[in-house]
Amino acid sequence: MLNDEEDIDNSCMFHDSFALQATEKSFYDVIGHNYPYHDYSISSDNSTYSITSTTNSNESYHSSIVPMHYNSSPMPTNFHVPSNFVLSTTQSSMDYLSDFTTTSSEFSETSLGEKGYLIQFERGMKKDTKQVMINTESDEREHKNGDSDGRKNRKREDKRELEDGRSNKHSAVYVDENELSELFDKVLLGTGLGKVPNVITQQQNEKSCMYGCGKNRAKKQVKNEKVVDLRTLLMLCAQAISSNNHSTAKELLKQIKQHSSSIGNGTQRLAHCFGNALEARLAGTGSQIYSILSSKGASAAEMIRAYQMYDSACPFDKLEIIFALNSIWSVAKEAETLHIIDFGINYGFKWPALIRRLSQQSGGPPKLRITGIELPQPGFRPEERVHETGRRLASYCKRFNVPFEYNAIVQKRWESIKIEELKIVKNEVVAVNCMFRFENLLDETVLVNNPRDAVLDLIRRVNPSIFVHGIVNGSYDAPFFVTRLKEALLHYSALFDILDTNVGREDPNRLKFEELFGMEIMNVIGCEGCERVQRPETYKQWQIRNMKIGFKQLPLDHNIVNKLKDRLRNDGYHSDFMLEVDRKWVLQGWKGRILSASSCWVPL
Repeated sequence: MLNDEEDIDNSCMFHDSFALQATEKSFYDVIGHNYPYHDYSISSDNSTYSITSTTNSNESYHSSIVPMHYNSSPMPTNFHVPSNFVLSTTQSSMDYLSDFTTTSSEFSETSLGEKGYLIQFERGMKKDTKQVMINTESDEREHKNGDSDGRKNRKREDKRELEDGRSNKHSAVYVDENELSELFDKVLLGTGLGKVPNVITQQQNEKSCMYGCGKNRAKKQVKNEKVVDLRTLLMLCAQAISSNNHSTAKELLKQIKQHSSSIGNGTQRLAHCFGNALEARLAGTGSQIYSILSSKGASAAEMIRAYQMYDSACPFDKLEIIFALNSIWSVAKEAETLHIIDFGINYGFKWPALIRRLSQQSGGPPKLRITGIELPQPGFRPEERVHETGRRLASYCKRFNVPFEYNAIVQKRWESIKIEELKIVKNEVVAVNCMFRFENLLDETVLVNNPRDAVLDLIRRVNPSIFVHGIVNGSYDAPFFVTRLKEALLHYSALFDILDTNVGREDPNRLKFEELFGMEIMNVIGCEGCERVQRPETYKQWQIRNMKIGFKQLPLDHNIVNKLKDRLRNDGYHSDFMLEVDRKWVLQGWKGRILSASSCWVPL
């Protein structure tokens, strides 16, 4: 861990030429030519920062930074976002690691067929969050008032929304590098964050106050409250939609809407998200709504604070990163050059801990090469986030005196990446990492020559010293809609229950994550074919797939497994979290349901 008195350089390390590129590109668009993306490099002492960009600027895909499988929310491949929805996001995930084993710590009243519904979804992400953060009573009062006032002014509001949609064009979001660098130092190097206060105790105090200060009112409310099985209603609604019984489906949706809430308990919030997705599927607007939602996002600073809450409440990401870094370190101790190929690098938040560890080598640090692979982002700067990632990693390497080279590949179809683009160098140790991103690749139920196998075959041909594979363990990739909804309901029930048990209900960071969960559910339920990009498999299915491609599973290091169990036990996480080992996989879950798994592989 860095000492508090150490000098932290918060300045932007390199000149940002995105504005110039954007201006140049506009001229190329006018004359009808494609903008030429150039390779360039910037040298600083013993570090080299180089970018190799391979992207189609006419199509953009979105990848949001959310925990586990929420690490990626690419847009449907055949959906084009209109110009009035050119939106983008800068988001982030987090890593509290100071080293490898130690941490510092509602449904719209407007029917889906009405004009302006999609814009309500696009605009509602901001609007709903601000309203929900006030308090429950004021929200309910505003909701009731809004029912009568909204009907009077609906035509006027719809017109304004459509005008807003035409006029509000946004380029990629710019975030002050100086502001973010300080936050990143705190998050990535563990300086001064610590764990969030015990939210379970806070919830208990709130409950005791509610029942102690107003016993009669509380008892009366509980007595008059009608118990509704929302999960059964959701299943019945899905069956009605599947059988084209629209009248029954609409009636069931009305009941779900009446008893669900985005600010209620975990089950009510779950039903709220699934109800929205079912309503969109019934109207045939699921892919459009998902594309709009996935084009939006919070700033990186907002998401960092949200992930502090998430990692304090849920250990999945933290333990997966500890597992990955220790596994890579086991093959890189004696390397002169370490080359990490990261499929889905996002902001690269897991790597500063490794950089610090490499700098502590007794014989001096090896050269670190990182190839970051990511999807293009919406807007006219599809490579922006990968550029930012490279600059930040270069700044950490400069600080810790680690020779560094960065190669970014921005590619909408990972299966089309050629091995030459990875720039493998002779005699270097190559490690491939993928953390919860392959579930966004299409499989053989959609394409015969499926991208999932193609990317795995590319990794096999790279012949890495280790391939660290982290997956979301889920069974909701079924082509049959009702079966898929049932499995998704079980999976997301566990996730909503985790937050409901460990985080206060009015926590704005929790609300942020539940919006992201809702976006994922919209894709799982509201989209089909190539437009459905949330396709997890179980760890047993991935084991068969990896072996079929030509990988051999490595035995687990029991020291690493014991460290993970110690962290889960000693960091104050809820006793219902589980960590087990099966078939050389490290499994993580909640109340007996396995939600994620990790393992290490090498080519045969």
